[in-house]
Amino acid sequence: MDVQSCISYRNFVSCMGDSRLLSKIDGYIQEHLLQISEQEEFLKLPRLKLEVMLEDNVGLPSNGKLYTKVINWVQRSIWENGDSLEDLMEEVQTLYYSADHKLLDGNLLDGQAEVYGSDDDHIQFVQKKPPRENDHKQISSSFSGSLSPSAAVQSPKHEWKIIASEKTSSNTYLCLAVLDSVLCVIFLHGRNSPQSSPTSTPRLLKSLSFELQPNNVIEKSMSPMQYARSGLGTAELNGKLIAAGGYNREECLRTVECYDPQKDIWTFIAPMRTPRARFQMAVLMGQLYVVGGSNGHSDDLSCGEMYEPEIDDWTPVPELRTNRCNAGRHQSAVCELGGHLYIIGGAESWNCLSSVERYNPENNTWTLMAPMNVARRGAGVAVHDGKLFVGGGFDGSHAVSCMEMYDPAKNEWKVMGNMTTPRSNAGITTVANTIYAVGGFDGNEFLNTVEVYNPESNEWSPYTKIYKF
Repeated sequence: MDVQSCISYRNFVSCMGDSRLLSKIDGYIQEHLLQISEQEEFLKLPRLKLEVMLEDNVGLPSNGKLYTKVINWVQRSIWENGDSLEDLMEEVQTLYYSADHKLLDGNLLDGQAEVYGSDDDHIQFVQKKPPRENDHKQISSSFSGSLSPSAAVQSPKHEWKIIASEKTSSNTYLCLAVLDSVLCVIFLHGRNSPQSSPTSTPRLLKSLSFELQPNNVIEKSMSPMQYARSGLGTAELNGKLIAAGGYNREECLRTVECYDPQKDIWTFIAPMRTPRARFQMAVLMGQLYVVGGSNGHSDDLSCGEMYEPEIDDWTPVPELRTNRCNAGRHQSAVCELGGHLYIIGGAESWNCLSSVERYNPENNTWTLMAPMNVARRGAGVAVHDGKLFVGGGFDGSHAVSCMEMYDPAKNEWKVMGNMTTPRSNAGITTVANTIYAVGGFDGNEFLNTVEVYNPESNEWSPYTKIYKF
């Protein structure tokens, strides 16, 4: 496979339903999108052309979040407005990106239209929401022009996802995506809003994908996950970041993604046998375990399973004696440090807690430790350099971005740098001595984005550095 043939290979593998090979092809496309975009097979794909008007002093979000908003807009256009994908591709679509970070139809500049919202505690499992995951099986089209019924055969379960995206100029973006099970190209151009600039002069946007740095260093937005996930499980396995399960507004997921920090690439590994969110996940003796959680439709789960990297497969483990979701205390952060088990924050009768308890297995006792500065539930926790780092969560009124560090030697909490995005029920974990925050819910959208913490500068960043030699 090469840049000339990868689209044809992907179409074939997609029809065959080989999800593992498909994820490897998608990884190749992510690395070579610009070269692939110049090939004949790519030019034959149907294309969606978008022009986004921006308010003054408002910039487009990072690539991953930007295209999540685009896909949500396409879904609303089809499911709520009755448009077809073919209609949307007939002409350039004008959209409007408002100061409150909503992507609206261009004719709704009064800001009355609303995007899908969701309370973090009461996820609405209703119809006409982002589609169900389907093990990445899809029928892709390879044609130009309109979408005919014979050409755009759709699988019973519709699929929506971003395969790869790239910034091609100061205000132009390119994306290869699956829209309603159809392989498509999205072109996006950002411009000043006519309300603020009568001449609609193209606006020079800050580079969101690449920024040239001295000494041949390129700063690139970290690749997003294929699926937005909240209430997911995260862990380090063999130097890679594992993100499993979670929910994405409509349903619980069973897909599992693996992030390679060196290559900045997400790939799929074998999916779990059971969809689950808000479960516990840990690595023991080189194997990955998940237990409990909820599948979004029935009672809390008691089942568990184990992932074996050598065979890339999950096998059941003995069930818990009690069904458990949000194990520990309601949406508390749970981790081990220094031979002790820490239970951090959470909620009691939906009142967010700042309290912290520590369990000593040697004498079977619990001890109250110093409380956090910010009461929260649904926070993530990671261990780094012998200390606890707790970030994000929900404070009772909104998702938060603040992070605190706990020093067990001093029994003290210290407020650290904020994440770039509020994240409730996100995955926060340490991989190769680096803290990552993955997914979550920002109070408006389910997230597929990633950011990384730098202890030296005490800052979070959605960028990764690539060194050119």
